[in-house]
Amino acid sequence: MNVKKHTSISRLLILTGITATFLFSACKKDDAGTTTAKNIAQIVASDTSFSLLYQAVNKAGLASALSGGSLTVFAPDNAAFRASDISSADIDALDTADVIDILKYHVVVGNVGSAIVPASDTVKSLLGTNIFASKNTTGVFVNGVKVKVADVTASNGTIHVISSVLLPPTQTIAEIATANPDLSLLLALVSRAGLAGALNSPGKYTVFAPTNSAFANSSIDLNTINSLPLTPVNIPATIVYSHTLPTNVFASDLIAYPTPVQTLQVQPSVTLTINPTTPSVIITNGTNPNPSNINLAGVNIIATNGVVHLIETVLR
Repeated sequence: MNVKKHTSISRLLILTGITATFLFSACKKDDAGTTTAKNIAQIVASDTSFSLLYQAVNKAGLASALSGGSLTVFAPDNAAFRASDISSADIDALDTADVIDILKYHVVVGNVGSAIVPASDTVKSLLGTNIFASKNTTGVFVNGVKVKVADVTASNGTIHVISSVLLPPTQTIAEIATANPDLSLLLALVSRAGLAGALNSPGKYTVFAPTNSAFANSSIDLNTINSLPLTPVNIPATIVYSHTLPTNVFASDLIAYPTPVQTLQVQPSVTLTINPTTPSVIITNGTNPNPSNINLAGVNIIATNGVVHLIETVLR
């Protein structure tokens, strides 16, 4: 046998073995899970349940923005868009600037897992407007909207799947009251107490706003309001403070067991809970120790500085 030929064959076999070993090792490394996780934009693009969100992201041109950095996205899936009466045709019909604003309102800079969401707090969105996060024994919520799937991990942050589309608010609590004719008596009371500025200021307030019919069924009417003194310690301010909380409390936070919540009127303290069977709030305070159901005429009206719930009884 030719020795030179045998040597060449041996070298070839050795090289082939080395190459095979390298390739096998590379395959094992890939199989071990070294493939880079998808970023937020890629997850939205690849999951068919996010097809409407993907359409909105493309229209807004935000795919690149959602591909890097460290972000938390409260992501409405297709069911959430349907629950909000927003169709594919509606997304196409919206101005691009409006789609950009809506999407940015769903994004927070930084990686926020559900475990670190506080009981109640405000978080600045990528739009620059506050969103209101909360957590209780029934789950995590944003603007009172439930997170139905939490902590979807992406390479650049976290996705929380939510059950409704969040629309950025444009009015303060005082402006909401001004725009609603059914709150004209409350607005007169606020003005008489000199508190309109306070309800326009930045914060995370909750106002249980009595409607005009609530005032009609109470001992307070517009003539009484107009005749009340302006001193802050007198009746107008006391009534407004009794309807205002210094933190954001959504209907989802008023869970079905007594939860003491302190109003701005320090005494008496007020206990608020949600009635699980009827749309009402149960109010207990020092002057009314017997719990009573207060009907809710509207809940979770989002303002730039908090939330408004319409009620059909004046709290005294």
